[in-house]
Amino acid sequence: MPQLTSNISEWPDERQIFPVSRIDLRVVEGPHPYHLAERDRIAENWAREISVNPALYDGRMMLPRAVQISDGVISGETHIVPFSAFLLWRKTRPVTSAIHVFALPVVVSSDGAVIAVRMGKHTANPGRVYCAAGSLDPDDIRDGICDMDANMAREVLEETGLALSDADSVSAFHGLHDRGIVTVFRSYRFSATAAELIGRIAGHVAEDKEPEIDEALAIRSADPGLHLYQPFMAPILERVFKNMR
Repeated sequence: MPQLTSNISEWPDERQIFPVSRIDLRVVEGPHPYHLAERDRIAENWAREISVNPALYDGRMMLPRAVQISDGVISGETHIVPFSAFLLWRKTRPVTSAIHVFALPVVVSSDGAVIAVRMGKHTANPGRVYCAAGSLDPDDIRDGICDMDANMAREVLEETGLALSDADSVSAFHGLHDRGIVTVFRSYRFSATAAELIGRIAGHVAEDKEPEIDEALAIRSADPGLHLYQPFMAPILERVFKNMR
């Protein structure tokens, strides 16, 4: 059987938002080829990472490969890897070996604010601002396929205490990619105001013994310099606020 490969040369331009009709990431048993090939470098990098941030946890997550984007469908194979493998990949971005795919739920309040979070100093993205989200992990596997909606619901509930099922409306999926990281996102509009949502999140953070976030923020502008955003946030915010007009 021929080895699957990514069709990166046929993907939409980087940071260009495109509609996504289906996400089909199939879980493959066995170690990721990247993990096998880079095992020693992964261990060395992990030792450096935890010497700086001992709070990091080497949990399990999904790292796809052979990702194809065609006619609105994102497909590929994914393996379960330790978080330490992803950290090295993120530093070096060998897109021929692996691609990072994750889902971003954009929570929108009734008064037109995007609700984002600032990550805690003990996390892998200290001080970064983006919508509550996290990498796919084994808990998100349904019938051998990664379930993006389950992942988003779990991550938002864990980080903010909000239930995405309480949203009044949900948009279709869209996507963008940047240097080997594919972000798929959809908007969840709530009937609560930004102040109400932020108040709920603050209560959740106060009760959480090990919160991942420092605070929630109400974003009312697409200005990319407003906060220390992750790179994918600027084009997403621009699209969300444009659609509100």
